Amino acid sequence: MAGELRKGERIPRRPLPKFEEVGSFSKAIARDGLIGTALDDTNEYGPNAMIVILMIVASITGSIILAFRYLW
Repeated sequence: MAGELRKGERIPRRPLPKFEEVGSFSKAIARDGLIGTALDDTNEYGPNAMIVILMIVASITGSIILAFRYLW
């Protein structure tokens, strides 16, 4: 299946990544870390971890913007 060009497709499929199931989100974070879960997609909680990272980055960005508002 990897590298195989099927009828109607222009781009060959890439090989599937290594994937191991875990019982819960907290176990996924404990085993693979937040970055490993979100970016490397090592288990089924990758999208959930990406949302957590988005919330962290948005909070940091909002805090910086708020700090600039009160400093000027």
